[in-house]
Amino acid sequence: MTSEGWGTPPVEPISQHYIVCGGNALAHRLILELVEHYEVPVVVLVADRTRDHAPQIEQLAGVAAVVEYAAITDEALRAVSIGTARGLALVEGSDQENIHAALSAQNHNPDIRIVFRMFNQRLGENIERLLRNGAALSGSATAAPAFAAAALGRPNSVEIEGRYLHIAFDEAITSDRVCVVADQIDRRDLSRIRLLPAQQGDSAEFVRLAREFGDDGPIRPGGVRREAAPGASVAPVASADPADPADPADPAVPAVPEASGVLETPSVPEVPDIPDDPADPEASATGQEHTEEPAGTAALQVLRIEPREPIGWRRRLRWRVLDTMRFFTSARMRLVLLTALAAVLMSFGVLWYLNRNFGWTVYISLLDLAGAAQPDQLSDIASGSGTGGIWQRVAQVVITICGITFAPVATAIAVEVLGSGRRGLPRNPGAGTRDHVIVVGLGNVGTRVATQLHDLGVPVVCMERDPQARGVAAVRALGIPVVMGDGPFEEQLRRARLKHSRALVAVSGDDATNLEAALEARHGNPEVRVVVRLFDDDFAGHFYKTLDNAASRSVSYLAAPAFAAALMGREVRGTLSVFRHVLLIAELAVEPGSGLIGLNRHDLEDEGGVRVIAVRFAPGSQLQWGLPDRTRRLVPGDRIVVAATRSGLARLNTVTADS
Repeated sequence: MTSEGWGTPPVEPISQHYIVCGGNALAHRLILELVEHYEVPVVVLVADRTRDHAPQIEQLAGVAAVVEYAAITDEALRAVSIGTARGLALVEGSDQENIHAALSAQNHNPDIRIVFRMFNQRLGENIERLLRNGAALSGSATAAPAFAAAALGRPNSVEIEGRYLHIAFDEAITSDRVCVVADQIDRRDLSRIRLLPAQQGDSAEFVRLAREFGDDGPIRPGGVRREAAPGASVAPVASADPADPADPADPAVPAVPEASGVLETPSVPEVPDIPDDPADPEASATGQEHTEEPAGTAALQVLRIEPREPIGWRRRLRWRVLDTMRFFTSARMRLVLLTALAAVLMSFGVLWYLNRNFGWTVYISLLDLAGAAQPDQLSDIASGSGTGGIWQRVAQVVITICGITFAPVATAIAVEVLGSGRRGLPRNPGAGTRDHVIVVGLGNVGTRVATQLHDLGVPVVCMERDPQARGVAAVRALGIPVVMGDGPFEEQLRRARLKHSRALVAVSGDDATNLEAALEARHGNPEVRVVVRLFDDDFAGHFYKTLDNAASRSVSYLAAPAFAAALMGREVRGTLSVFRHVLLIAELAVEPGSGLIGLNRHDLEDEGGVRVIAVRFAPGSQLQWGLPDRTRRLVPGDRIVVAATRSGLARLNTVTADS
């Protein structure tokens, strides 16, 4: 452990810089965002410059200094020139440590922008109220939806005003898409992808029609294009701007005449098959020989309701019954109960056969189970007034003995359940668990992923080696079974019922452990889908080349853009992935003095950078999707929602800062 205060403070006085406290993977990615996309000076405060990602951080161009302090004390904050800094990011340490550091930083510099990582989001919201200019973010909450969606083999989504935005690829794109976010997608050469490609002007379609038909073209008011002459090219009438389809109800947008004869609808180009993991930010090229194929397209689309997993009620009922039996009883207890139940049913059948009266048979059987039946006396047998003979007496004896067995077994079950609850022991997965997702690692990310899958109605089984992990109690409160222990992965996965699972999500903090879990899972179940948390790009590359039906995610890769934008005063609502690229969905407020005032849609949007997808005009509160009037300029009180690349969002921040 290094002594407090040892390190290399900035040699020259520095101001208007940004401070990042931490040496973990998130800090590493965040610093890259700040120096590469926002081009601001960064000073880094680490606990040990020889551990984690600190050595790599020191080598980054644009880092003004790396200062080492064992804890974020007042002395450490003064060493990184907190008084003249513009922003502070706290991305390492516990919630309590980050709260203390944020309040201390505000005492040194009341105007500084503070972004701090918090797992407890409700507590973070309350702490934000204590800060003049602060934001609490959770890296695990930002990244968890991408892991959950990858486990289910569907695209991730971001919620905006009750609508869910997601990336659709190729044939999944519909005519009501919000905007095209990528084209020239080739799974064998991902370097060809263009994010937010150039748009055509609004008048491009009118010009095309005029050139094709001239003044005497076969267009009639309200009609449709007639059959074209043989050999003439007939192009479909579509919105000239895929990012802004014309709204027929908008009086500001003239209707485009439709063609008659053969009616064609807007469509996207024919594209090759989408890869197994189209939304992966760390995907690697397969290395196969490139062949000429049509380029693919990706578009942003809206779902009204977040889809749940379609699991039939019969399967759910079967899972619940078998799982409940497994939860309340051990294997031996279940054997005793099933044997006793079978004996009771057989004896009940004998009594019914002898008496031919179902109601009377039920009555006498219940009395026998409770030990309250009246036995035959010798005098009754001698006088012929006894019960239905020797077989009825045998059946009653069997039922009575089984009834005596049920009482102590029920007591033992109650004691076991209450005792396990008081000891806080997590339960194991039930025998009826099927089509479930196994989550390996119950840290911050694992807990979030398990919770989201559970909320979607997907059966979940968790694996954790540390009984003190923070997520054990959280998932146990939801009734999610947990396999505990530090034995071999093969044994742990067998207990987690790998053979019957649909996917495995390995999200521990160690790349090697995650990769080992994924390979062991694929060995035990070749059909299972594996989703692995990997920071190292080389690991991710080998992972994709080796396994199919697999996906890789990086928490820092997904969360760092949101932290960087928040440090610049921007609110990122979520991140969406297009292969190796990240698309940010951000909401920007037009405040008095902001550089956004007076800008219109033409000024905001740029090729490969920004698309305006929704706007809320002041003083109204209704969010309007799309902005048909491209000349309408922003005024204070407006709010806009944009889809942007990291560099595009950084450009908007520069416009604001320079104005």
